Amino acid sequence: MVETPLHFKTISELTLLLKERKITSVELTSYFLKRIRNLNPTLNAYSLICDDRALKKAEQIDNIIKNGDKLGPLAGVPFAVKNLFDIKDNVTLAGSKINYNKKIAKEDAILIRRMEKGGAILLGATSMGEFAYDFTGENIHFGNCQNPHKLGYMSGGSSSGSASATSAGIAPISLGSDTNGSIRVPASFCGIFGLKPTYGRLPRTGTYPFVDSLDHLGLFARSIPDLSQCFDLIQGFDEEDHVCIDRENIKTLSEIDLGINNLRIAKAGGYFSTKHFPEAKKAMDKVCESLSVNNTVNIDGTLEGRAAAYIITNVEGSLLHRDHLKKNLNDFDPDTRDRFIAGAMLPGSWYVRSQQVRKWFKDKFLAKFNEVDIIIAPATPCTAPSIGQKKILINQQEQLLRPNLGYFTQPISAIGLPSCVIPTIDEESGLPIGVQIIAPPWREDLCLRVANYLEKKGFSSPTPVESNSSF
Repeated sequence: MVETPLHFKTISELTLLLKERKITSVELTSYFLKRIRNLNPTLNAYSLICDDRALKKAEQIDNIIKNGDKLGPLAGVPFAVKNLFDIKDNVTLAGSKINYNKKIAKEDAILIRRMEKGGAILLGATSMGEFAYDFTGENIHFGNCQNPHKLGYMSGGSSSGSASATSAGIAPISLGSDTNGSIRVPASFCGIFGLKPTYGRLPRTGTYPFVDSLDHLGLFARSIPDLSQCFDLIQGFDEEDHVCIDRENIKTLSEIDLGINNLRIAKAGGYFSTKHFPEAKKAMDKVCESLSVNNTVNIDGTLEGRAAAYIITNVEGSLLHRDHLKKNLNDFDPDTRDRFIAGAMLPGSWYVRSQQVRKWFKDKFLAKFNEVDIIIAPATPCTAPSIGQKKILINQQEQLLRPNLGYFTQPISAIGLPSCVIPTIDEESGLPIGVQIIAPPWREDLCLRVANYLEKKGFSSPTPVESNSSF
């Protein structure tokens, strides 16, 4: 049996090696930093590498182990964060050169602090689309983030670097954000697990905003136990985020092995039909067959709900960047700039109506959970397109690619439902494509239970094709 490389080992495997002193935290951290230096020139997954900080933290972990003191659950495990998380003493660029003159962060984002309290070691910040307004992984300022499974293909966005880094084994776990699909699209393209929790579950304190009404934070990992363990660690109320809900944390790691026997599972139909999306259809068929799913639920109002999310995104995003649009118009990525300008010209009545439609759609969707516990839906219409591609077929009509990669994810985040992406492989192209596991609000445990069942059935994160010998 082939030994799993160190960079693809699970969190439990890494922590066991550290506890048994088969490797030191400094050695493990140095290993990942070296791997980043080797691969990042090709992948462009990291925008900031925190060498000194990481090694200093690793030394602290080694001293704790040496002294026999109590270890956190992630002691010595490296992680990365999307470059919209504040990292103390660094400028939070959020994928834009416009932020070069922004003040340095005085403290870490709260989720970084929670990860480090659990013993995890921050490796750095990962690449992203400008101001998180992106599904592709392309960035005119800092270069395109590559898909580890096929160079020259999109990693997905806007949490492009976090997904690419986790897929390539240069970060065992990573944090990202999801407004309209920015965790789930790159998870689908890069062949890893991605969790977008319920809106308001994870505090956004210390992160660069995009659309306050829709912004979520979440995680990427190569296994569900890893995802669950980290999710359990970073939960918790924080009053500085006005949308964060003060409710009891849930423990998902202890629940993921409960299986699916008592769960009512259906696939999404209607708007979510994969009739004209052959790659997504094959992925859905594999998952539904493994879950013995035959029931279909149609959710009325999905098209209207997605349209509402579009308008909310345009209006709130443009309002946030109004001053930049006035002063630094030509410093924007043209794709980002044009959409912000469009949002600035929308009438206020459209925004108000969109919020009303969003609530109407949410009520319709939530009613379906009286009939089922879990809904299965595609994550993306297709596998990763090639970098630079501009058009995509949507229901047999050629449409702009950039906004439509979130065709299946945007309606779910619009109403704040938890969703976990699990990977499949499209045999024809050899590229990954994911499927969403969607649960009622605050039931991330159900998403992760189903995803864990599927992982045990063989739906695991594929190892990237070795287009680079170091992968």
